[in-house]
Amino acid sequence: MSSSPLSGDTSNDPADDQTGRFVRQPNGRPRPLSPHLQIWRWHVTMAASILNRMTGSALSVGAVLIALWLLALAFGPDSYATFTGWMGSPLGLLVWFGLTLALFLHLAGGIRHLIWDAGAGLSLKTADALSWASMILGVVGAVAFWVLLFASGRVLL
Repeated sequence: MSSSPLSGDTSNDPADDQTGRFVRQPNGRPRPLSPHLQIWRWHVTMAASILNRMTGSALSVGAVLIALWLLALAFGPDSYATFTGWMGSPLGLLVWFGLTLALFLHLAGGIRHLIWDAGAGLSLKTADALSWASMILGVVGAVAFWVLLFASGRVLL
């Protein structure tokens, strides 16, 4: 299957491109430029995909914090008290809430992808609805988790 222009049609001829839609490769062949963010209109599925990638990166930071927690536990009661003092402060609780939010958003995004991998929910309306549902359920799940922590008295300000 060729995407070359019809003979006599110079409007899409990469060799005569005056529009900047093509770039010349190192081997000399013209190649069409890929559309970028200025061209694509934002969709909720794009936002959910970007959010899923960002939360995955944030969870890497969370893994480092959990490793630091385990190290503080291994180094004895003084180190552990220092770590829990920092992480139990309002700023530390904000960090833990952010990581919890990232965890729930990433989990909900993963479930959305499992549904899509099964071949379901691929129509535009359903994909949009699943994207909205994953983001909303991720936020609601994280908030509910922290409400339960505060209500049970396990976390105090």
